[in-house]
Order: sequence, then structure tokens, then C-alpha cells
Amino acid sequence: MALAEQLAWHTREGDLYEPLEGDRVRCYACGHCCPISSGFAGVCKVRFNRGGKLLVPYGYVNALACDPIEKKPFFHALPGTRALSFGMLGCDLHCGYCQNWVSSQALREPGSTLDFREIEPAEIVSLGLRRNASSIVSTYNEPLISSEWAVAVFREARQAGLATGYVSNGNATPQALEYLRPWVDLYKVDLKSFDRRRYRELGGRLEPVLDSIARIHRMGFWLEVVTLVVPGFNDSQAELEALAGFLAGISPDIPWHVTAFHADYKMTGPGNTTAAMLERAATIGRAAGLRYVYAGNLPGVGELENTNCPNCRALVVERRGFVVLRNRLTADGACPDCQCSIPGFWQPGG
Repeated sequence: MALAEQLAWHTREGDLYEPLEGDRVRCYACGHCCPISSGFAGVCKVRFNRGGKLLVPYGYVNALACDPIEKKPFFHALPGTRALSFGMLGCDLHCGYCQNWVSSQALREPGSTLDFREIEPAEIVSLGLRRNASSIVSTYNEPLISSEWAVAVFREARQAGLATGYVSNGNATPQALEYLRPWVDLYKVDLKSFDRRRYRELGGRLEPVLDSIARIHRMGFWLEVVTLVVPGFNDSQAELEALAGFLAGISPDIPWHVTAFHADYKMTGPGNTTAAMLERAATIGRAAGLRYVYAGNLPGVGELENTNCPNCRALVVERRGFVVLRNRLTADGACPDCQCSIPGFWQPGG
């Protein structure tokens, strides 16, 4: 049985859609807002119309692992704690350099035999508690396209006192964000480029992502933004300046992570990102007015892994890779030297 046929058994009727004439529906899980005829799937290939009802992924995971929350990466959320991460299959984009392509692009790869397993939301949360996790995070593939499942998991997580998070491409809709807001604390957006043409190459549009970043911040999710710096794709001076300037215009307190590309999936032409390239991008971010710029996913970036007080420049969180070596933040998230408040989600409950 083909993978798509197997997954069709692990569905329920979705919440993020409206009926249209002639048994068609419009899905609002992601920025494509697909109109879907009966018998067909949306761009993501996992949300499909059966007889005028939108069926969506539910009741399984492809991946389940407990990692440092810094690996997501969240640097201003519960530092030094563990996050239980879960993922499903599929994506609404088709990035040629995807580093999780085995799961995100499984429905686009003919003959995929990738395994998944049935599971209940309470089982995921129970595993998180046994692993001493402080949060449950939907990641690995694009969580927006399985938001109904994520909310079911996060309801259980909230009852258990755990924080919740999304690691997403940010191609959201206002409807999806309103649906998620009561259940999601942390939201990481992967801002892949500031070039409309580049986004079209990846199967999306820039505008919904930019709108979602502004909306996520305005709605009170804890937001961090990541840009994978790909040589020759999105690393020009002008593009990085525009991207950083956009984020600083929303808030200079948004943490921006610039991370290293390595050849993967279908993009094997560009050379790998170097530490010097990340340092240059970080310098651009700081010049644009961003107070918290980080470099990662690569050895040799040194102090760019740390959090410093923007007022007195004291070291407040020291990191090496995904390990917190020292956390000097006060209980309410302030610099211990000058009492400047450092924005973040520092304790359960925000």
C-alpha cells in the first residue's frame, strides 16, 4: 500500500476549512489557502477533501525525540531544559535544501516506505514527563498542516504543566494563528529569504510569511526567527540587510538566528556556510538594530552563541552548541548586574 493510502486511515475531519459550492472546500491551515475539490488533496498532500469534508492528519507520529530546547532553536525560552519533539509527514513547501526532507517530502518522493506509528496525545505527553521535558514541540515536518493534531497534543501538555511550541516555516494564515494561540507558547519561524523569486522556487510566497511574523509577534506568542544562510541563494548584503531591517522594524527584541547550510537533498551545488559568513550576517543583524543575534549549527562561532545584556553587555547565558554552560538570568528574566529585563519565555507560563 502506498504511503498516501496508509496515511489516509490516520485522519479526522479538520477545523481549519470552510465548505464551498459543489463539495469543494477551502483549507486555511497554511498560506496557500487551497481550494480543494472532492477526491483531491491540497498542496501539502496530506489534507484532502472526501465528499465535501476536509480530512486532516491525526493520531500518528513519524518522529519522537527529546532534545535540548536550544536545538529547536529557542534561546530565549526555558534555557537548559529539554523539549519533547514530535513530527508527522508532509510539507506545504518543497525546499531543495531541506534537512528534514525524509519526513517533510515523503509524499513527494515516489515509493517512500517511511515508517510511522499510531499514538495518542496523552502518550506523547506521558513520554515527555518521563524524559523530564519542560515543553512539547511540533517540528520535523511543517506543523501548520497538522495543526488539529498539534492542538490535541497541546491540550494534554497544558494540563500537565508543560510549555508548547511550533517550529515552522511561518506560511500561516490569520485563521490558523487564531486557532493555535490558546495552545501554543513558543513559535519559531524559518524566514528563508527576503526575495519573492526565491520563495517561489521553494514553493511558496514571501508575503504570507512576513505577515505571519508580524502577526505572531503582535498576538503574544514568544517568537524567534531563523535564517539558514545559503551561499549564493540568500546571503547578499542587500538581502540580509532588508531581512534584518524588517525584523527590527517589528521589534529589536526578536532573536534572530543565522545558521549554517550544508549540501543536502536536491541542493548540492553551493558550498557549505562558513563561520565567517555567519559572523558577517550577525554583524548585519546588529547593525540593523536587532539586540539578540545568534549564529549556530557550526563550530567556531564562539560568543555568537551567548546571550548578553543589551544595556551593560554582561554575559547572562553562556552556551556551547546546544549546551547551556551558565545561566545568570534572575528568576524574572533580568540581567543580574544591571537589572535590565531580557525579553523571553523564561519560566513555565511565560
